[in-house]
Amino acid sequence: MSDPTPDRADLGAAEREIVRARLAKADALRALGVHPYGNGAAPRHLAAELVARYRDAPVEAIAADPGDWSIAGRVLALRSFGKAAFLQLEDRSGTLQVWIRRDRVGEAAFEIFRLVDVGDIVAAEGPATRTRAGELTLEALRFTVLTKAVRPLPEKWHGLADVEQRYRQRYLDLIATPGVKEVFRRRARLVSTLRRFLDDRGFLEVETPTLHKPEEAGGAAARPFQTHHNALDLDLKLRIATELHLKRLVVGGLDRVYEIGRIFRNEGIDRRHNPEFTSVEFYQAYATDRDLMALTEELLRTLAVEVTGGPVVTYQGQAIDLTPPYPRVSMLAEGARALGLSPEDALAGRGLAEAVARAAARENDAEGAWKLEQAARRSPGEILAVAFEIFGEPALPRDRPAFVVDFPVETSPLSRPRDADPRLVDRFELFVAGMEVANAFSELNDPADQRARFEAQVRARAAGDEEAMPYDEDFVRALEQGMPPTAGEGIGIDRLTMLLTDSPSIRDVILFPLLRTRA
Repeated sequence: MSDPTPDRADLGAAEREIVRARLAKADALRALGVHPYGNGAAPRHLAAELVARYRDAPVEAIAADPGDWSIAGRVLALRSFGKAAFLQLEDRSGTLQVWIRRDRVGEAAFEIFRLVDVGDIVAAEGPATRTRAGELTLEALRFTVLTKAVRPLPEKWHGLADVEQRYRQRYLDLIATPGVKEVFRRRARLVSTLRRFLDDRGFLEVETPTLHKPEEAGGAAARPFQTHHNALDLDLKLRIATELHLKRLVVGGLDRVYEIGRIFRNEGIDRRHNPEFTSVEFYQAYATDRDLMALTEELLRTLAVEVTGGPVVTYQGQAIDLTPPYPRVSMLAEGARALGLSPEDALAGRGLAEAVARAAARENDAEGAWKLEQAARRSPGEILAVAFEIFGEPALPRDRPAFVVDFPVETSPLSRPRDADPRLVDRFELFVAGMEVANAFSELNDPADQRARFEAQVRARAAGDEEAMPYDEDFVRALEQGMPPTAGEGIGIDRLTMLLTDSPSIRDVILFPLLRTRA
């Protein structure tokens, strides 16, 4: 067989030689009548089933009833002693040692075994036993190779040292790095628990469009990705939120709806942001943001218990108690305090320009100072939001979640104004471990007010704000049909997964995060 990878820059000379040798073994398997890339051959058991049955059983009890077990999986380690060998096999349930002896499997099967390498996928059948060292083992009476791995696994069984390689080659990361499979199992458990939690409370799961017309691409302050549909000759944008379509459904009489789906935002990448991420948004008619606070506290505690086993989780060395209730922190009060102003003076703009200039001058972080300087040109509410982001967020509790409340109306173009003070809105954001994981508010259902806010967004975009929302006339038309008093919330699935798996980066909890193309 000719060298299939003579020009591959990702293979060194030693690896290329390993590939050649393994391809030769694949040919040798064919000569023995074994297809090196077989079909079917489903095992009858999982490794965990054998372990569960005999975990505490003494040698005598196993010998009296050893069973006839059939498992298949990937070879993680191999120790050969001439006429016998031990393999460590991994299937989807865990690992199990397999003992192969030539006098037990026969000459033909042992010849097949001699062509096995670490990384191959094999099948073994036979009774359970314990070795002299006491390790629970399957003693193979039948053995074959199902799939020949051409490329070698990492030499040392401690995972991939190159973090970027882990993200680029997640399949290898799942095989080689301890704990990675469990992260994604926990993520799946989180999502299934979330679904069950909402379903049990009468919410209906729905699906809304991912492709939006330009005038529909709203629901959040973010830059969308753009594309084009050739057949319709139509410019489209990938959704940045599911909010406006879900609220249309509330107008239509679906009083409790939710959607778990992918969101796309053309923004920066860091350890908490990825251009595509997963969120859940849910909307409840005849409810307020305060109702959703209670629901959110119950949800987080439920998720922690189901996914980790208890309400106290550890994130990056910090114990966090998710047991309700959570403290409330005022954005207005803390933002004004950071600027040295009273909340009333800050909202009215009295002395605000001077206060912002002083704060920017004493701010050591260059990015923070720049944000303050840029915010100085905007409304009092937007200035307070920036001041809270810079000075208030770092001071939030770290040992438990916290709700941030008292948002200025300028920061929330889809939120309902507070009856007691229309300069503020009925809204909260939930922060855990310094991360925003949820955003919720009582929804604006006044069509005239919504139209005016969309018009303000259009003016902001004309003034250079690329994240301002477009004017969605159909959504205003929907509100004119009448939307009941409603509260809605969005929760980031990826950040919740980070929290419940103690993962420092969002890339650790997304199977295939977006990366720059490698030359």
